[in-house]
Amino acid sequence: MNTVILLGGASGIGKSSVAYPLARRLGVPLVELDDIVEALQAMTTPQQLPMLHYWRTTPEAAAFPAERIVELQIEVARALEPAVRAVVANHLETGTPVVLEGDYLLPSTELPGAVKVILHEPDEDRIVANYLSREPAAGEQRGRARVSRMYGDWLAAQAAEQGVPVVAMRPWADTVERTLRAAGLTA
Repeated sequence: MNTVILLGGASGIGKSSVAYPLARRLGVPLVELDDIVEALQAMTTPQQLPMLHYWRTTPEAAAFPAERIVELQIEVARALEPAVRAVVANHLETGTPVVLEGDYLLPSTELPGAVKVILHEPDEDRIVANYLSREPAAGEQRGRARVSRMYGDWLAAQAAEQGVPVVAMRPWADTVERTLRAAGLTA
């Protein structure tokens, strides 16, 4: 298999719960975009790439209205597009298949040869429950879940405009199979 699969979607919806079994099933490595972000932040300064460092340099942004946080999330994702393109291009040029997942993957990013799928969870209460399960010490994160739902709705709308498949996260039992079908990897 010589495929680069990009799984995008908002934070807290269960992308990793799909990405890991998908990568295992295909027998390919998984790369989390968060790891690329960490590496880039370690190699640059806020002066060099202000949007990449935005969440760390502007902690008060967590209290902004949800609409503004979504706008900033989109700006950060756009700032990361060159890095995503470089990673994807490297995998395509070397013929190294990979599953790349992350909430900063935009449906509009030009990535010829890569297969993009956006995972979507429109239920804010489900996202709250996901965060609570993943980060119980943080308690219910309703504001964060609202931002995630709004960003996810935006991603799904952008994907529809771009002709990128959108896969509903539920029912959970067959999300991996539906993702494979959406990516054109099964009959």
